[in-house]
Amino acid sequence: MFEVVFLGTSASAPSVRRGLPATMVLYRDRRFLVDAGEGTQRQLLRSGLGFKRLDTILLTHGHLDHILGLGGIASTFARWEAAERLTIHGGRWALERVRELMDVVVKGEEPGFKLIYAPLAPGPVLRAGDLDVSAFSVKHRGSGNFGFVFQERARRPFLVDRAEALGVPVGPVRRRLVEGQAATLPDGRVVQPDEVLGPATPGTRLVYVGDVADVSDLGPVVAGADLLICESTYLWADRDIARQYGHVTAREVAELARDAGAGALILNHVSRRYPSREIRAEARAAFPGALVADDLQHYQVRPGELRRVEAPRADDAALELGGLD
Repeated sequence: MFEVVFLGTSASAPSVRRGLPATMVLYRDRRFLVDAGEGTQRQLLRSGLGFKRLDTILLTHGHLDHILGLGGIASTFARWEAAERLTIHGGRWALERVRELMDVVVKGEEPGFKLIYAPLAPGPVLRAGDLDVSAFSVKHRGSGNFGFVFQERARRPFLVDRAEALGVPVGPVRRRLVEGQAATLPDGRVVQPDEVLGPATPGTRLVYVGDVADVSDLGPVVAGADLLICESTYLWADRDIARQYGHVTAREVAELARDAGAGALILNHVSRRYPSREIRAEARAAFPGALVADDLQHYQVRPGELRRVEAPRADDAALELGGLD
């Protein structure tokens, strides 16, 4: 299961209701911040997430509305020693711009934490327990634009009743079997993993697409996704403008989700020119149930289920006293 918290959902410029792009993806004890538009750190506090365990940032591209918030985050981390390290994954051009931004923020001084710039290429990005994160190229303006796949690996449940019937003791022996290795019992018998593991259950698949000019070739990436999150800056009536600025329409994204068999769709990167209901209506004509993200919305996604949850938010006292927790 993944959790997704939309911190900023506007396109290009903030509005009264929407901040600039930033999304937190949570998996167990790991947090992944996708993009960091201006004002992201305040949204982290308002959401109740704070800065705890925020050590990995994934950048879809290097446009300013997606990276300016990194300056504030780095400044806060340096002042309060909120983290030991911060790894920023991005395309070459995106990382160049971030480096220039950080040179201004830290003014040539040591920031007080380890700042790592990790260049992206299509393929695996990192592995964390049962989670694989990978990047794929997308078309936008310029080069070095990426989307991300968060894939929970399939798991075989451990069948306690079978293990007890076979006399498998609790402890390292069971751990070996869970890891797929044969185990020798104290009496010399050898137990195979298939004897105590059930059929594999699929892991959750989340696909995140930031700014993108063309989604026609993304079907294989999106195929089987339990949730697709994608920009929807324009409506179909303004598709010529969308092409001019390297974006797509809500209709195109919804058709992608439908044709690729996605389980759910949430539209993001919303232009101030359209009411949310118009974006939602256009998308639902092709993909019933499509949603339009709002700032601070919190979702849980697992195979076959997308659920909106009311996440606890910090009150004013918590913001002042516990914001870095």
